[in-house]
Amino acid sequence: MPVAPYIKDLMTSSSFIRRMFEEGIQMKTQFGADKVYDFSIGNPDLEPPAKVKTVLQRLAASTEPSLHGYMPNAGYPQTRAAMAQKVSIEQGITVDFSRIVMGVGAAGAMNSVLKAILSPSDEVLVSAPFFVEYTQYVRNHGGTLITVPSKEDFSLDITAIAGALTSKTCAIIINSPNNPTGKIYTEDEIIALARTLEQHREKTGKTVLIIADEPYREILYDNKTVAPLFPHWKDSVIVTSFAKNLSLPGERIGYTAINPSCPDAQELTDAIIYATRVLGYVNAPATFQRVVAECWNEPVDYSLYTQRRNILTSILDKAGISYAAPEGAFYLFCKVPQCLSQPDRSGDDAAFCDHLKKYRILGVPGRGFGKSGWFRLAYCVSLASVQNSEAAFIQAASDWK
Repeated sequence: MPVAPYIKDLMTSSSFIRRMFEEGIQMKTQFGADKVYDFSIGNPDLEPPAKVKTVLQRLAASTEPSLHGYMPNAGYPQTRAAMAQKVSIEQGITVDFSRIVMGVGAAGAMNSVLKAILSPSDEVLVSAPFFVEYTQYVRNHGGTLITVPSKEDFSLDITAIAGALTSKTCAIIINSPNNPTGKIYTEDEIIALARTLEQHREKTGKTVLIIADEPYREILYDNKTVAPLFPHWKDSVIVTSFAKNLSLPGERIGYTAINPSCPDAQELTDAIIYATRVLGYVNAPATFQRVVAECWNEPVDYSLYTQRRNILTSILDKAGISYAAPEGAFYLFCKVPQCLSQPDRSGDDAAFCDHLKKYRILGVPGRGFGKSGWFRLAYCVSLASVQNSEAAFIQAASDWK
């Protein structure tokens, strides 16, 4: 059976991140893991809180009937109640458990939201740079992702967003802290975005849903905070997971929170529940629904990420590679250095990432995030790997020039 032509095209241009990650596996086999500096994928390497293992051990020994059976498609009521408590604290308003839909990671949750709201030819806006797979998530459900440039410091360009809004705009995705830049959008930016969307609604009669993708919300630096969304725009949802903050990416556990003030909150909730079922997820994983219900507020020490950030930025300073200082998450978004000997290569992120591979450094070209001329380094790797990469970065940058 032949593969659909458009799937072939998408496979050819699929995620740079995964391709670099897989290439890294091959390089580690060839040269040894300690001699490859793999900054390609955001795979958190901190261990989950100890309580996660304790709860898992108790569940594994349990004889409770139907422990692994179906539950309501939206998830266990006790888990939804725990997530509602979490969101209420973060947003500063009361969110009832009925406005929580458990999801198969943040990606599954976002696909359920997009399935629920998109009609063919609808548009979804996103500020570039952005997580590349948003493009395919939107396309999965008949929509088109429209990229909008950010400001030079990667904050939201509200004027550009206003100019990109049309009668086809159905939603806008915001990701704070941002992957790949680590940028946190301020409360003033959220308020300005809401004001712009309100003006658009008054002009066109079209309401735009804000979808906030927040898996990095807890990983913050320098006393930064993530601004609440719900108090400022009623037509909004949050999708997130415990992949990054509790280091559980492989367990695929997340949720959607629907703003209780949304005029269509009940209908939207019901549609997301329905989408979760018909997309084939049916429900979020049963065991880890129980785990996160008990562990969502366990303290986690993110100081290792801070330490690695500081060491890696110091190394890049020595190498003469500039970057956007991350306010959260665990990524450095770096500018491709000038190549004086071959000016046509200056700003060529794919060529520079290929160049880095000669020194066994793996990064991801910025074009994969909608921002050519930059590249991303994920520093959720061992401290030794960060420290030992210094000579390689300095030599690579020197030879590039």
